[in-house]
Amino acid sequence: MRYKRFFLLCSLLLLFFLSLMPKTAQAITQTEKDLLLQQIEILKQEVSLLQMLLANLQSASDPAGITAQSYLAVNLSDYSVVLEKNQNQPYPIASVAKLMNAVVALENIDKTQTITLTEEMLKPLGSSPSLFRGLTVGAENLLKASLIQSTNDAAEALAYAVGKEKFTNLMNQKAKELGMSNTVFYDTHGLNLANLSTASDLAKLISYIRGYHPEILSITRDNNFWLPDATGRKLKFQNVNNFYPLPAFIGGKAGYLPEARQTLAAVFNVNGDAIVVVVLHSINRQADTFRILNQLGREKLIASRMIQNEKA
Repeated sequence: MRYKRFFLLCSLLLLFFLSLMPKTAQAITQTEKDLLLQQIEILKQEVSLLQMLLANLQSASDPAGITAQSYLAVNLSDYSVVLEKNQNQPYPIASVAKLMNAVVALENIDKTQTITLTEEMLKPLGSSPSLFRGLTVGAENLLKASLIQSTNDAAEALAYAVGKEKFTNLMNQKAKELGMSNTVFYDTHGLNLANLSTASDLAKLISYIRGYHPEILSITRDNNFWLPDATGRKLKFQNVNNFYPLPAFIGGKAGYLPEARQTLAAVFNVNGDAIVVVVLHSINRQADTFRILNQLGREKLIASRMIQNEKA
């Protein structure tokens, strides 16, 4: 109910500003008008996102159940499994692979290093007009582009800074170090369906990130990252993690490929506990995640009441 009020309030505020902007634009220059039109489109996206989140939050009360073929919820306070299905079954993970990309990048590339983009770096699908051949861009900005908008060529550029083959090997080596025994990476961004992992393995990765690279989680909550395109016009990298407006969202990464369906590896604050939620091969990861979080909230409330009754 708290989330519903939050979404409705944000939607009303955004719609209010949308109604004002066209009137303001009448007395400004063409450049300022173009900027306002860009802002309007961004606000429309925000409204659409909030409406989708609200719809999925409402559908979470539907008893139809979780659609994901595999899911896992782990309480990081004691690493206990509180909910799971097929947690050790490997599935394609799509852009969730960028979480491991981010770990390897932070551990092997200086964030202040600059990288000049080449044609080879820009080959993967999922490009951005703000990343173009010949651009010299900082590794930290590439990391943000990869995690926020899931930009594949940003992830690829980070890999080329180390050496593409070496970078992929480092991703697989790190997976072994973390005990992710059912995980394999064939590329650095997640487009290859052969990038496989399990809910259990991805929970280990999220736990490691939270402990050693919390800045990765912070980046995934950001929705105010901009870079200029070749003409100098600043463009926004829209956050595709979708949960970022939620106060309970600590951070994580979503992914999608038609064959892999929707994927998610994230951590949420549930009544004061950090809960890792992993969803693989889902028809609707938002609704599935809300169903999992709702169930966890109810179970914790029931457990609390049982403890109180025993003390009484």
